[in-house]
Amino acid sequence: MNKRVVITGIGAVTPLGIGTAKLYDRLECGDCAVQPMPEWNKYKGLASRVAAVAPLEDEKTISRKIRRSMGRLSIFAAQAAKQAIIDAGIDDAFLIGGRLGCVAGSTMGSAGSITEVYEMMIPEYDLSIMPSTKFFQCVSHTAAMNVAQYLGISGIVVATSAACASGTQAIGFGYDMIRCGRQIAMLCGGAEEVHPMVTGSFDVLYATSTKYNDQASSTPRPFDKDRDGIVCGEGSGMLVLEEYEHARNRGAKIYGEIIGYSTCSSSSHISQSNAGTMSRCMRQAMDMAGIEPKDVDYINAHATATIQGDVEEAAAIFDVFGSDTPVSSLKGAIGHTLGASGPIELIATLIMIEKNRIIATRNLETIDPQCKMIKHVQKNTDAKIDIFLKNNFAFGNINAAILCRRID
Repeated sequence: MNKRVVITGIGAVTPLGIGTAKLYDRLECGDCAVQPMPEWNKYKGLASRVAAVAPLEDEKTISRKIRRSMGRLSIFAAQAAKQAIIDAGIDDAFLIGGRLGCVAGSTMGSAGSITEVYEMMIPEYDLSIMPSTKFFQCVSHTAAMNVAQYLGISGIVVATSAACASGTQAIGFGYDMIRCGRQIAMLCGGAEEVHPMVTGSFDVLYATSTKYNDQASSTPRPFDKDRDGIVCGEGSGMLVLEEYEHARNRGAKIYGEIIGYSTCSSSSHISQSNAGTMSRCMRQAMDMAGIEPKDVDYINAHATATIQGDVEEAAAIFDVFGSDTPVSSLKGAIGHTLGASGPIELIATLIMIEKNRIIATRNLETIDPQCKMIKHVQKNTDAKIDIFLKNNFAFGNINAAILCRRID
């Protein structure tokens, strides 16, 4: 019999600040973390010059022995993970005892560290000058590895890497490990860092916002007729997932229960979204949960503000849910934090459940006619959310969706 899985701890470092309270409070106030990046002007061919930058503070509270293997994204992950562990009330004995694992995702290793390695090596083609610790900052499993080292985790440690779906897949993997009895608890999430190399990668695909370099807070614009692409962001969201009876027996606070998860793909196109595959992913999550579309009270959309991506997601949501289920995206406030977006946005939605409040889509002023068939939330709205769906969709047509419900 599958075990029930609940969320008992949350932690975040985001472009809106450090901590989950700062994240939610500034979202509710309608703040925008996107800012101009004048230091990027030196990069030729870079069209998008805005980003949502997270604060890097108090990193020296992590011992140098541990910190030297961490790039920027791993520091964010470690800080968010520590918050989540404290919030869950996990003691040291349980943390290191093998019954708690860690799974964290990112699009790649530390972009800043990778760039530093090439800048050191290429002038003389001299590998001997590369510090040994740089390798650990650059590897694709840097977040999972460094968080586990930092906290002394000895259970299952796994990294997910599927671009924008990475963090949500990490949560889904943790959910599966607890459901099937492999672990009692899992520390799950994702991390990412802003860098011109990352923005430039989207730039060459014509996927970034370029029209608002002088009006940074006006972009990105999910579902809006004047949207022109993503704005890269950074930070980390980490959650403690726990077997329900274990959490209840120790009197843990429960933010919500995960009741369904799906990840699926399509070979239709390497970079273009596909509404049919998105629909299938959402339906599979509901099938696992044993619920109908009418049971879902809110959808936290992926909605990155790309031209085609938003249209495809709106079509998929309409196909599955019709036009009555409230939908919003948080990326107008925090940008697209890529591999961290799923966990960060899931955390914000869990707090919405507590507050009985739906945060509106920032910068959604005039709904694109091709996206108007769904129920957009354009103003913060009081609402009791019992069940919500969190979507994330990545390049390669890799999709992920998680269903959560309130536990009173």
